[in-house]
Amino acid sequence: MPVIKSAKKKLKVDRKRESANKKAESYIDLVTRKALKKPTLNSIGIAIKAIDKGVKKNIYHKNKAARIKSRLVKLVGKKSESPIQSKKLKSTKKKKGVKSRN
Repeated sequence: MPVIKSAKKKLKVDRKRESANKKAESYIDLVTRKALKKPTLNSIGIAIKAIDKGVKKNIYHKNKAARIKSRLVKLVGKKSESPIQSKKLKSTKKKKGVKSRN
């Protein structure tokens, strides 16, 4: 245990921060596990939002967060690959009667 008064204060603050960080990290882990179990756009969106908040609070390093988010987004891409492809094809078609500006 610390003897100096400022060290006692520091220990108190550190314990508060530690408990807040553990709570936030456990929430992020919970949301990420749910998104991995049932990868829907909504669940992955919630997980990504929570991960970004974790980076902002210095719970996760930005590269680790990017790696986790990348893995989550890949799951959605595998499940719903055909609708994404069809949207891309529709947007690239030229309209009749519109001249290009080349």
